[in-house]
Amino acid sequence: MASEVNYHDYLQLEKILNAQHPESDKLNLLAHDEMLFIVIHQTYELWFKQLHYEADSIVAIMSKPALNDNSPELQTVVHRISRMVTILRVLVHQIDIMETMTSMDFLDFRDMLRPASGFQSWQFKELEAKLGLKFESRHGKEYYTAQLCPAHVDIIKEAESGQSLLQLVNSWLERMPFLKEGADDTFWNNYKESYRSSLAEAEKNNLSGFDEVFSNSASNHNTLSPAACRAALFIMLYRGYPLLQLPFQLLNGLLEIDEQLSSWRYRHMNMVHRMIGTRIGTGGSTGKDYLKAAADKHYIFREIAQLNSFLIERRKLPALNQETEKRLGFLS
Repeated sequence: MASEVNYHDYLQLEKILNAQHPESDKLNLLAHDEMLFIVIHQTYELWFKQLHYEADSIVAIMSKPALNDNSPELQTVVHRISRMVTILRVLVHQIDIMETMTSMDFLDFRDMLRPASGFQSWQFKELEAKLGLKFESRHGKEYYTAQLCPAHVDIIKEAESGQSLLQLVNSWLERMPFLKEGADDTFWNNYKESYRSSLAEAEKNNLSGFDEVFSNSASNHNTLSPAACRAALFIMLYRGYPLLQLPFQLLNGLLEIDEQLSSWRYRHMNMVHRMIGTRIGTGGSTGKDYLKAAADKHYIFREIAQLNSFLIERRKLPALNQETEKRLGFLS
């Protein structure tokens, strides 16, 4: 018979509540806000662990040879992506607590932290890689693992070598042909004309952007293939049909992840600027300048967001034939 579960033991509070060891205490110096600084960052790392847990489960489902869109699996993926978005919102709001610490409060212990830095958070870098941030797309890629121990570098490189969530989404989209062979070309030719007619006069003579994204003959160097881009845009355009509701929520959830990551980066950047101005970070980075460049560049699902450039008004959408409408609706 299993022993009774005790709250304190189950949560291992002995370890957690005794895991804060301020450097200022070791030197018998008064730095009241160092405890807050430690607790906030430990909390971040715990939430990063949960984000990994959710991301790994999503990748495991989407790595299956065939994700059954008519089973609860797709709902599970959407639900867990939504949970990740909610956790990321919490991470953004935690900065409100951090900002109760003033610049002078931070200076009481800042120099004691060198060369430790948030730049050494391997969990965050690993999460970016799992989601789909490519090494070549990183800002400061020449030194982004330079301050990490070899074991943590190996963890990140392993994540980069595996299939990312963005790559799995691409494969999932590619196997979703909503239109029968032959009808597909007709539909997209008609849609291209509808899209062209919706453009401003100055834009109408340059449709190369459309072909570069959606044409099979285009030399596409992005993660999303032309077929995946067509499927994603179709989902966005006709999301009112029952069969497309969950796929749309999945795509929209990925964009929300990017939005919350971006919000977190910009809040962090502004907080750093407020705290230390233009000074160098404790880990040797350029501080605010590095954070701003990373925030501007590290959009993981940028290719999905860019598809919104090719949307048109609902009333101008090409009509679907009865057979396609029937397949996208509820079965009677």
